[in-house]
Amino acid sequence: MGLEIGSVRLIWQLSCFGQDISITSAVIVIWLVALLVFGLCYLAVWRAKVVPGKSQSLLEILYEFWFDQTKDLFEAETDHWLPFIFGLFLFILVANLLAMVPNVYPITANINTTATLALIVFFTYHFAGIRKNGLWHYFRSFVPSGMPLFILPFLVLIEIGSHLARPFSLAVRLFANMTAGHLVTFTLLSLIFVFKNIWLTGFPLLGRAAVGLFEVFVAFIQAYVFAYLAALYISLAASEEA
Repeated sequence: MGLEIGSVRLIWQLSCFGQDISITSAVIVIWLVALLVFGLCYLAVWRAKVVPGKSQSLLEILYEFWFDQTKDLFEAETDHWLPFIFGLFLFILVANLLAMVPNVYPITANINTTATLALIVFFTYHFAGIRKNGLWHYFRSFVPSGMPLFILPFLVLIEIGSHLARPFSLAVRLFANMTAGHLVTFTLLSLIFVFKNIWLTGFPLLGRAAVGLFEVFVAFIQAYVFAYLAALYISLAASEEA
């Protein structure tokens, strides 16, 4: 109890078959984000009305926004994949916003969290491609027809590399953007101790407020980019050309 592991606080040390499955502050925040997303959505649609209230209206606006964003990608399967994309967006958005609360561990500024989300997307879009086109036809698309045999190995390697780059870019983009915001905030607040002048402390505080507003914007943008790219990858994998 109370042991520090870097910036992650160990809450309860556990192991299973020799693997460390300890409960840390990061795990608690992940559970909290999942609970908040579920709770907010449940409360918004609980006793849904024809004339919606504020929470129901906000949720419906966000859902309709994502429906418009993905209907051309998923077409007939929009209702099938939209809940996954919408849930992914809400999870990342709530995690990004919650990270702005003091003393809350920023899980999206941890590469392990963003890499896990990226791998979920990676396996999901491959599953979508196999489900739609069949195992053989899907992986057969990695080998373009009509190509000379001596070129095929290079094309296959390029295709595999492009698929591996997708989760890497998803994970690093979200991690880097959220980490940068926290680093800028820490730097601005540290200037208070550098100046050691009560008359100059207002400038770092004003800068912190400005960065805070920008972080809210970045939180929405990064959640949108991650979720939209996930939708794009699923639609490409499940397309007839795949």
